[in-house]
Amino acid sequence: MNDPPFPDSDDRTVLEPACARCPALAESRTRISWGNGPPEAEVVVIGEAPGAGDPDADRWAGGNHTGLAYTSRHSGRAIRRLFEAVGVEAYYTNAVKCFPADPEDPTTNREPTSEELANCRPYLETELREVDPRVAVATGKHATRSVLALDGEDVEGFLDAVLEPRRLEAVDATLLPLLHPSYQAVWLSRLGYDRDGYREAVAARLADCGVDVDPTGRA
Repeated sequence: MNDPPFPDSDDRTVLEPACARCPALAESRTRISWGNGPPEAEVVVIGEAPGAGDPDADRWAGGNHTGLAYTSRHSGRAIRRLFEAVGVEAYYTNAVKCFPADPEDPTTNREPTSEELANCRPYLETELREVDPRVAVATGKHATRSVLALDGEDVEGFLDAVLEPRRLEAVDATLLPLLHPSYQAVWLSRLGYDRDGYREAVAARLADCGVDVDPTGRA
């Protein structure tokens, strides 16, 4: 399975180079994982937070090491492959820009706290306003909740929200929640999809939202 294109480091949207709003994150991160991609993309893909990554990886080391959101060997390649397969060139970012290390095991993630999500949300809102996409794709529960917080809303029963577009008034876009790629294998069948069916559903929802899609049949 071929790798999707790797982003150009010059495409990073660096909003605050030495951000220290969250002391625990500033201590645990290697680099801040900034958004990247076309500045006028129709779709912004929002992850939850970068993982620990692999500093020894040839290229797909993860945002904690590359400084570029969604560049990990598993999740980064998987989500970029999905959007390449539906013919959409997206902008990629995270709800939380720094690796949230688990104090019990610093090589693994913990869930971002509500305060960390709130501290990072102004960056996310700035990116959404500057890119001005038709669709904000939130991958995973935490990313979805952080995006909805821009409208003062929340989500209950995240799985019921997957692939269900809803209006995002704060930034004049449509929110489309998707499964986080790390959990896709676990939850796809429970949602009634196989990989191809899920890709087709993603393409259909994006097209319904006015995004120009061109599925290639690859993922």
